[in-house]
Amino acid sequence: MKHARWFRSGLFFGLLMSCGTAGGGQEKKLAPLTISYASVSGTRAPLWIAKELGIFEKYGLDVNLVYIASGVISVNALLGGSVQVIAASGSSAVGAAARGAPVVIIASLGPIAYKLLAHPSISSVEGLRGKTIGSSRAGAGSDYALQRLLPRLGLIPGKDVHLIPTGLSESDRRLMIMLQGKIDATLGTADNILQLELRGQKVSILADLLESGVYTTGSDIATSPQLLKERPRPIKGFLMALSEAIWIGRRNQELAFRVYRKYMKVEEPRLLESMHKNYLLGTIPIKPYPREEAIQTDIEDLSHTYIQLKGRKAAEFIDMTLLKEIESEGFFNQLHRP
Repeated sequence: MKHARWFRSGLFFGLLMSCGTAGGGQEKKLAPLTISYASVSGTRAPLWIAKELGIFEKYGLDVNLVYIASGVISVNALLGGSVQVIAASGSSAVGAAARGAPVVIIASLGPIAYKLLAHPSISSVEGLRGKTIGSSRAGAGSDYALQRLLPRLGLIPGKDVHLIPTGLSESDRRLMIMLQGKIDATLGTADNILQLELRGQKVSILADLLESGVYTTGSDIATSPQLLKERPRPIKGFLMALSEAIWIGRRNQELAFRVYRKYMKVEEPRLLESMHKNYLLGTIPIKPYPREEAIQTDIEDLSHTYIQLKGRKAAEFIDMTLLKEIESEGFFNQLHRP
């Protein structure tokens, strides 16, 4: 079978790497690393795959994955030392760094392919005038994404529409309160739309953020500069494990389905196929480099709140040293070899 062949080749590659690049991590004491993720969404698949297949252990890591449903709280956990790596919005990391916090973005699992979705009674962007649009939390990635998108659609937040935080980071939960009439529109994904259709529910699709040029950094990976300096080996191992998990997840659909079933409680075959296509074959980059232009947009958004960000460049908040080191060592070439 095709998928089984990819799965076996991935494990075989893993055994080779554990004897080579990983430096015999299995023979040494595993380094503890706590990693948080700020939403239960398809973008987190590489983290779950690495955990399920023991890829973290192969690179010398004893990883504890924890769910913290807020980018801001995730950053606070990082600063407090209870987690060492966070997967959250780039805006959370940039906002914290703007306040002087030691936070740096080291990788990315790509954008969230959001769409602006409205109650089925609203059939056009013009129909949103005077209505209420719900984001997750004030200052969260979805909040800034809406503030960038709406003016492009001819709607000014606070004037033409009411933009309010719902406190819900999960887009499916925001859509539920929208259908209950508590808000009129919010951001959701193609998977959310399909999930609703399977239940016989419909929503109006008013805009696509990526097509509108609005890139959300909901899946950037950040840590502290001190950790990069003092423990580069575990962080490098994490990036290698993450990259291998992406590679395997792209080629092993059944494995992707398995982690989505476990971590997202999804069983519907059409929804599983959609998630694999939209995330592992779609928005998640093959090489998890952060996108400077997306982070630059976050800086520009946040500069309205933090004047110290005015004129700052994305490169100041990114450290790709370890990813570049991994690439220069030929890791990606080996990983992607047929």
